[in-house]
Amino acid sequence: MEATTGLALYRMQVELRYFEQRAYDLFLQSLVKGTSHLSLGQEAIAAAFGVAMRADDYTFATYRGHAHTLARGVPMGPVLAELLGRSNGLMAGKGGSMHLTSVEHGVMGSYAIIGAHLPIACGAAWSAQYQETGQVAVVFFGDGTTNIGAFHEALNFAVIWQLPVVFVCENNLWMEYTRTTSITAVKQPAADRAGAYGLEPVLIDGNDADVVHEAAVAALEKARSGGGPTLIEALTYRHGGHSRADPAKYRPQEEVDAWLARDPVPMYRERLISAGVDSAVLDAIEAEAQAAVDKAAEEAKAGEVPGPELLFKDVWADGGSSWRN
Repeated sequence: MEATTGLALYRMQVELRYFEQRAYDLFLQSLVKGTSHLSLGQEAIAAAFGVAMRADDYTFATYRGHAHTLARGVPMGPVLAELLGRSNGLMAGKGGSMHLTSVEHGVMGSYAIIGAHLPIACGAAWSAQYQETGQVAVVFFGDGTTNIGAFHEALNFAVIWQLPVVFVCENNLWMEYTRTTSITAVKQPAADRAGAYGLEPVLIDGNDADVVHEAAVAALEKARSGGGPTLIEALTYRHGGHSRADPAKYRPQEEVDAWLARDPVPMYRERLISAGVDSAVLDAIEAEAQAAVDKAAEEAKAGEVPGPELLFKDVWADGGSSWRN
C-alpha cells in the first residue's frame, strides 16, 4: 500500500470513528432526534471504498449510513445537524439519521426498508451503462438483506445485464437481534450464494482497510471496464447494539471481546507505524479529525429547529401531480 493511500485510509477511518462517537454522546444528551444506527467498528469498509471510488460514482446505503455518507466527501456539519433535526442539516432536518442523501456527492440515499435499495442501485448502474459514463454503483447492505427477495432479484438482474454495480455485504454476524447463521441455510450468506448467479465468491476481512481497499479497486475496475457485477462479503462487527436503543446483551461477551481486539482503527495505526510512519503524523491526523468533529458539533447545535414553513417544501403535492420546493 502506498504511503499516501495508507494515510488517506487512516484519516478516513479516524474521522468516521470520531464522528459517530460524538453522535453517540449527543444521543445520550437527548439532542439526536429519534434513534440512530452506528457503524462503530465497521469503519474500514466505508473508508476503503470512499478512498477507492471515483467522485461521480454512486453510493447506496442502509439506515446504518453515516460512515458511507461521510466517506463520499459530505461535510460533517450538515450530517450531524441532520441527526439533531436542525434546519441546517443535510436534508433541512426532515430526513434524520436513517435517510441521509446527497446527490451532489453521489450519495443516492440511505434506505430504511431492508433490501429496497439493491434494485435501485441496479437502475443507476443501468443508466451509467446506457450512457457510457464509466460510473459504478456501489450498494452496501447487511447480512440480513441476503434473505430478502430483492437481494436475489438484484443479483440476477445485474448479472444478466452485466451491470457496473458492486454489491457489498457488511456481515456483522447479527441480523438485528438474531445470529445470522441460526436462520440462514449457508454459513456465508453472500459469498456462499454467489455461485448461484455465476459470480466468484469474494469473502474478505472487513476490519482490514488494506484488504477492503484492494477488493474495492478490483471490483470497481472490473465494473468500469464492462466486466459486470461483483458480490463482496466483508466480515466485520458492530461494537454496539443494532441501534442506540439496543444494549446488545444477547451477544456472548467472549465474542465481543474477540472482535474488539481486532478494532480496525488502532489495528491500522499500528500497521502504519510498523511500516515506518512517524507516530507524530498520525497524532496530527487524529487531532485534526477531533477538531473537525468539534466544529461540526457546534455548527449543528447552532442550527434552528425547522419551522412550519418547511412542512410543504420538497414534497409531492396535488395528488402527486406537482413538486413543491
